Amino acid sequence: MRRLTLGLLCGTYLCLSLIVALTLWRNGGGWGAGVAALVGGLGLCFAFHGLIERALETTAIKGEVGDIREAHRILLDQVEALDARVNEMFEAVAQDASRNDSLVDEVHMLEGLVARMQEQLDERPATLAPSFAARFHAAAEGAVFGAPSVVAAPRAPDLLDVVQEALSAGRVDLYLQPIVALPQRRTTYYESFSRLRDETGRVMMPAEYLSVAEPGGLVTAIDNLLLFRCVQIVRRLAKQDRKIGIFCNVSMASLGDESFFPQFLELLTANRDLAGSLIFEIGQAAFDQRGSVEARNMGKLADLGFRFSLDKVSELDLDWQDLARSDVKFLKIGAQKLLDELVEKDGLMVLASLPDLAAEDFVQFAGRYAVQVVAEKVENERQVAELLDLDLGFGQGHLFGEPRAIKEAVLSEAGPPPTVATPRPTLTGADAMREAFPRRASGF
Repeated sequence: MRRLTLGLLCGTYLCLSLIVALTLWRNGGGWGAGVAALVGGLGLCFAFHGLIERALETTAIKGEVGDIREAHRILLDQVEALDARVNEMFEAVAQDASRNDSLVDEVHMLEGLVARMQEQLDERPATLAPSFAARFHAAAEGAVFGAPSVVAAPRAPDLLDVVQEALSAGRVDLYLQPIVALPQRRTTYYESFSRLRDETGRVMMPAEYLSVAEPGGLVTAIDNLLLFRCVQIVRRLAKQDRKIGIFCNVSMASLGDESFFPQFLELLTANRDLAGSLIFEIGQAAFDQRGSVEARNMGKLADLGFRFSLDKVSELDLDWQDLARSDVKFLKIGAQKLLDELVEKDGLMVLASLPDLAAEDFVQFAGRYAVQVVAEKVENERQVAELLDLDLGFGQGHLFGEPRAIKEAVLSEAGPPPTVATPRPTLTGADAMREAFPRRASGF
């Protein structure tokens, strides 16, 4: 195409030069003038053509240079965006590594606690009667799972060996029971429970192992291990964009242990982004008997954004202002307990513990103090119908789902299960804490 265009232009220039030469020759200029006009016309035409062509080439080159500059600018913008994204990824990895270090640290305290417990048992080999806290935890867990509140257990030293061996082998399972929103019955929360398995695979109920765990200070370790598992599950659910909270039981022994709680608080500070997904659950009896140390430590957790729940509520005539001050946001009441409270007064259904308040206004009254009421131990549809008449927003019980063990594959994706080493000579005070919490990397 370019050659054809050049040929046509050359022909045009030749024709114009011939016309000028013939015009001069016919007007008396002679052959010399005609030839000169022909040659000069051709020269001028080709010179003009060269100027035009150079101008067009210059314009084309400028356009290409402009396109190259624009492409270079776009490439620089993409490189800068990619560099920023890479920096964000490195920062996220660094933050995760720091957080994971904190998650793993708390597992190592089990070694120190087991060793301290062994030493105390050696000093007191006679009997180990379960304390109030142990009986309280055992009775509560037994009621949830339908197990008897009293379970025949081996001698304390033998049971200690079984518990210690289960912890060392990592045979600690996490069970979750759904808490559903009513009336849709959509799962909005889970309550977590811990279970130990002996070497035969038999599941050990709390009534068995808490009788020696609480006197030896191992309840705090079990609470801490349960928290570790809950954090793993919350992280796993967050990856799936599932906004579901988990109720995690914590004992007053853990909240009141001055040597243990600072490490507990450090772990939660490193994971304060989970404050909206972790709710710490305490029994009403333990909450009412809390001391100044426990109340102060609850306040520290509340300052991080974590909330609390009271379960196994037996008295509805509560100090609601105290609940609000303590950041208690959930109240768990047995379904049958709540229904048994219903009495008729002056033609109006009221609660026996709150005779001046209409029964259907109880949930709204609790909401004034930012407390949500959960009916637990729901067993049949009749209870659901009566609870809906009371405008209950949440329910928990075997009717909606039994506690189920989390598949080990889920936890293995979040990180390796924590293990407990063989007990060594017990350290005390700050030395024990430093020994129990060495820093190391984690795959979680």
